[in-house]
Amino acid sequence: MTTSTTTSTGVVDLMKRISFEEIYMQLAFNLAKRSTCKRLNVGAVVVSDDYSRVYGIGYNGNAKGMANTCDSDEPGNCGCLHAEDNALLKTNGGAEVPKIMFITHAPCVYCAKRIINKGGIKRVFYAETYRSERGLEILNGAGIETIQIKL
Repeated sequence: MTTSTTTSTGVVDLMKRISFEEIYMQLAFNLAKRSTCKRLNVGAVVVSDDYSRVYGIGYNGNAKGMANTCDSDEPGNCGCLHAEDNALLKTNGGAEVPKIMFITHAPCVYCAKRIINKGGIKRVFYAETYRSERGLEILNGAGIETIQIKL
């Protein structure tokens, strides 16, 4: 990860500025800190394809107004809404609005299908792998580019 530096003359070295990809992935990781899921904390951010607007944010947890905990301790059946789903629910615009998504972890099959159905998402950045790569395969098969970013 790069950061900007200031020279002895007070000039900022623009070649070392943090990238938008790093900014939005860090935001996704910060959102994951709000997760109430006991097994895995995930964050997601949907932005414009020119990185100038945030359209939606999300993290995994129970539904609004419900207890801030999992419904069950059974892996894969905890009852939490997924971060991607929460971010997509808050995102306006369909396929006519080009979008990019940042997720702390590669999406599951269900979320990959939701990303496709939302429309307009052209690229998905993720940092960590998931127990199955099937979600990435589904996205790639639908023409959505997937890119892993390691911070």
